[in-house]
Amino acid sequence: MLIGIYDPYLDDLGGGEKYMLTLVSCLSKNHDVELFWDKKEDLDIVTERFSIDISGIRIVKNIFSRKFSLINRLIVSRKYDSIIVLSDGSIPFVWSKLFLHIQQPIVNVNYSLKDQIKILRVTKVFCNSKFTQEYLDTRLKKKSKVIYPPINLKPKKIEKENIILTVGRFRVRNAGVADYKKQSALVDVFIKMIDKDLKDWKFILATSVKPNEEEEFEKLKTKAKNYPIEFLVNRKNDDLWDVYSRAKIYWHATGYGEDLNQRPDFAEHFGISTVEAMGGGAVPVVINAGGQKEIIQQGVSGYLWDNESALIQKTLDLIDKAEKLREMSEKAIISAKKFAERDFCKEIQNLISND
Repeated sequence: MLIGIYDPYLDDLGGGEKYMLTLVSCLSKNHDVELFWDKKEDLDIVTERFSIDISGIRIVKNIFSRKFSLINRLIVSRKYDSIIVLSDGSIPFVWSKLFLHIQQPIVNVNYSLKDQIKILRVTKVFCNSKFTQEYLDTRLKKKSKVIYPPINLKPKKIEKENIILTVGRFRVRNAGVADYKKQSALVDVFIKMIDKDLKDWKFILATSVKPNEEEEFEKLKTKAKNYPIEFLVNRKNDDLWDVYSRAKIYWHATGYGEDLNQRPDFAEHFGISTVEAMGGGAVPVVINAGGQKEIIQQGVSGYLWDNESALIQKTLDLIDKAEKLREMSEKAIISAKKFAERDFCKEIQNLISND
């Protein structure tokens, strides 16, 4: 079977790209796979960052670029048995079977009659969480399948330290919202805790930063100056397991301060880094929104919070109660393994083979 795959955000270095590249790697074991992308150097950077081997696939001209007309795309797509596209809700015309992967709620897409016809031609839609699925099925009027992101746990047997960690791609602006991952807001909260006499704890912010975002990122670093705040920038995923394994607490705040009833896409759509942190034994204290609610069992494997005061209170509760922190760390590891033990490759293979 010849399968074509297109991810328009391949150079973004986010969790969605890790999902898609793992999908590519899985399918290449049993099928001929071609990736639609014009700049191989972008692919080299992303695969190195995530340590994913896709040496068995071919890079071909991007038939979804503006350089290709619709007619040319249809002609070229005829040779594929299936094409998989990471979509923001748009539906391309192709001649082959079309599988759409959507990773966020669709809220600002108005489907015309033409779009409805294209939706009927889609073989299957699959998404990354039940949170995404809830909005997706309503808008598309087509039942989607949830395939949770691939999680590869690599915890290290090292001693825990008094570290609060957050991990996420640095985005100056994304989907129309500034400080998308709310890293600046978390820095503010930690500074407030230090100013109120929190001692012997450190906040680590691990992130990826693009060259055109460095100026804004420097502002965040300046704000954190003279506080026990450390930045890990552009580290490989494998390198993050050192800090996942050393951290005691994990913070996540995507969606904080936003009107998530109007813009649910501003929330975290799943939370790969949260699961990875749990796999390293860090207890999650994360916002009660989006896909995070599918990951955390409140008060057992972590805490969910709705406002800043709750974030601080639940964090201090763990800091002050070492035995509770230890017990919840053990439960977090168990919960993370449930996601990691899902056979992502098998689910993807079945999706393609059964339609």
